[in-house]
Amino acid sequence: MTSHETSPTTGETSQKISQGVVRLLRDYTGRGPTHAHTTITDGLVVVVLRDTLLKAERSLVEDGHSDAVVTMRRRYQDTMREELVALVAEQTGRRVEAFMSDNAIDPDIAVEVFVLARQ
Repeated sequence: MTSHETSPTTGETSQKISQGVVRLLRDYTGRGPTHAHTTITDGLVVVVLRDTLLKAERSLVEDGHSDAVVTMRRRYQDTMREELVALVAEQTGRRVEAFMSDNAIDPDIAVEVFVLARQ
């Protein structure tokens, strides 16, 4: 880092994490959420995603198959785990100690939680 460069602000880091999570979801599912907000506190990164469901998933929910949609979403998150953890570690400069993820169907909200290792 040169003397003219500064460390990114928490807001800039939050924005990069939000954008990266949306990009990964889009790459894996073909469509990203329409809203993402990342909050970073000491030791914790929380990404809240809204409007995440695909059209086909919404149809399954309407037909009473919410459990199947949640199960599939968990599989996506398990598959993306390594890339999500790497993204947060890279942006925060800290090791991710734990990653947890969950989805709500109504309202259509997902949350990705990263617990950072102590410094």
